[in-house]
Amino acid sequence: MHCALLSGPDDFEGWRTAARGLALAGVGPADIVWQAGGDAPDLFGQDRPPATAETAGFAVPKAFVELAQMAILHREPERFALLYALLVALRERPGMMEDRADPLVRRVEGLAKAVRRDIHKMRAFVRFREMQDADGPRFVAWFEPEHHIVRANAGFFVRRFASMRWSILTPDISIHWDGETLSEGPGASASDAPAGDPIEDVWKGYYAAIFNPARLKTGAMLSEMPKKYWRNLPEAALIPELVAGAQAREAAMIAAPPTPPRIRPATRPGNAQGAWAALREEAVGCTRCPLYRDATRTVFGEGPVDAPLVFIGEQPGDQEDLAGRPFVGPAGQLFDRALEEAGIDRGRAYVTNAVKHFKHELRGKRRIHQTPETPEINACRWWLDQELGLVRPRIVVALGVTAARALLGKAVTISRTRGTAIALESGAEAWVTVHPSFLLRVPDEARKAEERARFVEDLRQVGQRLKALA
Repeated sequence: MHCALLSGPDDFEGWRTAARGLALAGVGPADIVWQAGGDAPDLFGQDRPPATAETAGFAVPKAFVELAQMAILHREPERFALLYALLVALRERPGMMEDRADPLVRRVEGLAKAVRRDIHKMRAFVRFREMQDADGPRFVAWFEPEHHIVRANAGFFVRRFASMRWSILTPDISIHWDGETLSEGPGASASDAPAGDPIEDVWKGYYAAIFNPARLKTGAMLSEMPKKYWRNLPEAALIPELVAGAQAREAAMIAAPPTPPRIRPATRPGNAQGAWAALREEAVGCTRCPLYRDATRTVFGEGPVDAPLVFIGEQPGDQEDLAGRPFVGPAGQLFDRALEEAGIDRGRAYVTNAVKHFKHELRGKRRIHQTPETPEINACRWWLDQELGLVRPRIVVALGVTAARALLGKAVTISRTRGTAIALESGAEAWVTVHPSFLLRVPDEARKAEERARFVEDLRQVGQRLKALA
């Protein structure tokens, strides 16, 4: 019998190192006892023993690694053994991960799904309360996770609240951020967190103001925000009263006379800029798809929040990823020159991408662009919808097939949709043309000049249409 000792209940690297050696040694799943030791003193884990030459060549599908990183955070006592059994089985059946009907794959995927749900709940339901310590204001939150997700979630809160001094207390461990360093402490109890602060009155007033009785779905509310979290949410005290009065408020809304159509103003209210800034800050910590792991940063859109014209590209490139701004590389420079020739002021347009992280593969020291896949486009579409909802443009131009898919929700052919206005549900018009990077890849100089002229003409047509709609 082999005993594999791990440093903690979420010790993925320790499990992976041990599993490699045991699998290559031919040790069966039934011959291993997995034991999670005490908490690691360093939040990010100690230096692990490097894989030996014997185990360094052990290869598994990337999908298994990503699945195991989630599933290992579950509180299921058998998770280490289940993952090892799946690892051993993959050596015999490399395509096993594609078999969603396999009982072992399904069980491990169930663990990972529960962990992802718990990670989302922590991000959604943590509420900081202000207190004072020797160094000034500190924001403290209490949360009770269902699984071992605190360390895995720490990076999100560091990115999201980088300028705050904060602590998140949980029964198992506590994490603390002082503005520069993330540290870990022992578990705590709910009584260690402050009971409330004056800011909560402002938040509750806002929550009551935005509550829409016509959209009330109590069952969905309870599934997304279980009552176990209510005691930590200041707005939860309002829910019973708001729910009780929802029917009467909905009836009043129906009986009210219809609101006359509103003409879109030339400028947006000042709070639109604040809403956009908050959205951009939230996107900094986006982990909706795996692309964030290899990218330098989230590259959000930029431009006036009252822009009548929006351009959507595919994704940031190498230079955009480093600069943190869209369309600043070679394709962006070509795009700027084409806009100028078409008589469009980029300063009055909002420019963004369908996917906010740079997808690439390393070839030596070079990062080579890879086209985003449908799951990545769909994961990022939430951000795009929020941007368009804030800006409310009259015309949206999709640059390339990826942008067109994100905007229209389906695959389209540029040759069939180019030069034609497409009505969107928002009332805006969609136009489709090529991405500027396409022009850079055309090898024949004569054809490149022809395609560039056609691109400029597409932009000129958009500009003329925008003037007609003004």
